[in-house]
Amino acid sequence: MIIGPQIRAGRALIGMKQAELAVAADVSLATLNNIERGVSDPKASTLQAIKRALEQSGVLFIDQNGHGPGVRLRDRTE
Repeated sequence: MIIGPQIRAGRALIGMKQAELAVAADVSLATLNNIERGVSDPKASTLQAIKRALEQSGVLFIDQNGHGPGVRLRDRTE
C-alpha cells in the first residue's frame, strides 16, 4: 500500500497541488493532508483512489529492490 511520503513525492514529480489531487481522487483536502503527514489511518479504498489519480497523471509507485517505497514518472513508452 502507498504511504504519505510517496503521495507527496508523486505530487511533486508532476507539479500537482494537494487540492488538485483531492479533487481528482474525490477525497477531502483535510483527509489528503492528514494522510501525507501520517496522522491518520486511511481506508484502503481511499489510498487506492489517491494512487489511481496519481497513476493517471503519470506517476508510478515502486519498491527500490527492497530498499523501500518510492515513485518515478512513467516512461512515455509505457
